[in-house]
Amino acid sequence: MSAEFELEKQSFCDLKALNNTEHHVAFKVKTTSPKKYFVRPNTGVLQPWDSCVIRGALQAQREAPLHMQCKDKFLLQSAIVLPNTDVDELPPDTFNKDSGETIEECKLRVVYIPPTTAQGNLEDKALENSTQSSDANLTLQRLKEERDAALRQTQQLQQDLDMVKRRPKNNLGFSLMFAGFVGLIGFMVGFFLNHLLSSPPTTE
Repeated sequence: MSAEFELEKQSFCDLKALNNTEHHVAFKVKTTSPKKYFVRPNTGVLQPWDSCVIRGALQAQREAPLHMQCKDKFLLQSAIVLPNTDVDELPPDTFNKDSGETIEECKLRVVYIPPTTAQGNLEDKALENSTQSSDANLTLQRLKEERDAALRQTQQLQQDLDMVKRRPKNNLGFSLMFAGFVGLIGFMVGFFLNHLLSSPPTTE
């Protein structure tokens, strides 16, 4: 059984008891520290295939246990009883092993959970999401800057190509070589730019 532990506050833990037999079953809940815990119902009778919720309440504590370690335990006992048996009509030896009846037992250890654990998990998750969002924004900004740089370089190469076309014909050989060189660079930049624009960044 686990309960969120806070000083000077009452803590609760619910336990579901299920009768998955065709018999009427009586149950009883015991604890090693009856002054610390309030259990309701601590005794009852379950009809076949019936269930009930048992609530255990830890009374408000003024001091926390060392290292939040708890040695308290609960014992849930059950035994088959006659049909239509009322809880107030249970014999005193119903849960006595010396009576010769079959008694089923289930032992439960108490675990204290610090209240900051749940809040800390939420804060860690929020920080992780914030970090992932920041990384995605930085990646997107870097790709935009590379795209703008590629556009500026393409415009500059186009201007250089226009200047080459306007040069005198006696430099035709050099001009054609330069134009081919500029065209090749423009093709490479255009291919890189197209790749950037068609591959948006993905985030996990």
